[in-house]
Amino acid sequence: MATDNHTKTVTVLEIFLVFLRLGFTSFGGPIAHIGYFRQEFVEQRKWLDEHAYADLVALCQFLPGPASSQIGIALGLSRGGFPGAIASWLGFTLPSAIALVLFGMGLSVMGNTLGDQWLHGLKVVAVAVVAQALWGMGKSLCPDKLRASFAVCAATTATIFPSSLGQITVIAASALFGWLLLRTSTALPHNLIQTTTSRITGMILLSVFFLFLLVLPLAAAGSGSYTLKLFDSFYRSGSLVFGGGHVVLPLLQSQVVPTGWISNDLFLAGYGAAQAVPGPLFTLAAYLGAMSSQSPFGWPGAGIALVAIFLPAFLLIAGTLPFWEHLRRYETMQRAMLGINAGVVGILLAAFYNPVWTSAIRSSADFSLAMVAFLLLVFWKCSPWLVVLLAATVTGLGI
Repeated sequence: MATDNHTKTVTVLEIFLVFLRLGFTSFGGPIAHIGYFRQEFVEQRKWLDEHAYADLVALCQFLPGPASSQIGIALGLSRGGFPGAIASWLGFTLPSAIALVLFGMGLSVMGNTLGDQWLHGLKVVAVAVVAQALWGMGKSLCPDKLRASFAVCAATTATIFPSSLGQITVIAASALFGWLLLRTSTALPHNLIQTTTSRITGMILLSVFFLFLLVLPLAAAGSGSYTLKLFDSFYRSGSLVFGGGHVVLPLLQSQVVPTGWISNDLFLAGYGAAQAVPGPLFTLAAYLGAMSSQSPFGWPGAGIALVAIFLPAFLLIAGTLPFWEHLRRYETMQRAMLGINAGVVGILLAAFYNPVWTSAIRSSADFSLAMVAFLLLVFWKCSPWLVVLLAATVTGLGI
């Protein structure tokens, strides 16, 4: 029975409905999403075995972009081809994307009525959420002196050079650090998720990924079109960020705030609200596209930004799967992955300082509220949406 399930093709509608339910219920960030997916597709539905799932997780952790969404896209691809991949992405992404766009529209109408203090509460809780991510990722990804020291060096570099180029440099140095100085203690499993994508198709998809990365900035600059600039900014954000949702924060901030598309207060308010919804944090792009000061904004802007930031995930996961079985057997690749993980912690640490901390913590009351939120998230295991609601209420009422 299990073997049949491993090879059974399911309908696109079934794929969509399964991921839609996960999109409504998967709170807790990418690591939690990986746990939800494992329970659903390995233990219950038996779409793949434990080794194949571990292999897929390793691949998605190595690629830039949203790891949990890439896992979902790969699972949909394996069960229903490219229509299945689109269905899995839509099901997992739409609930949080729609919720965040509606939040932004409500914010435009009621923001002044509710007052700046209510928005400030969302920024304060963002401090606690990023601190929680640092707490967990630091323990698992930097368990020794060498990797912890490198993470601090990466954080220092990303703080001094808070640009996309600075982050890319950190990632490249992280890979080199892992390759030269780290050793893997265990071999990764070699069972690969089933896919009908050929190597030729994979090469085409990877070529399209790099072509867009090179051509879009030139097209956006040459045409002067805001639509192209919007698509290019979010495409590059989805292409160049390693480590998932929290690490995309400074990259997105550098794309939309200095250009005047959105204010820093609205940016961090959306980031705080994104903690209250399930699904991938990359859906913050929908909120940013909807809240842009230039046209297209609203639902069209949200759709452009959302497609642009997730398109690299489609191209990379579908293009890489046919080659992954051979690439991941090399020990040098595994060592580079360990180094990149340590660098990700450093980038997150830099983002924790600026803009999250510097924009949110203005007083001893803010610091106290952030500590309480951290306590509730880490030790009391409260749901993020509940902590967000509590922080917004406390600051909104001036308590």
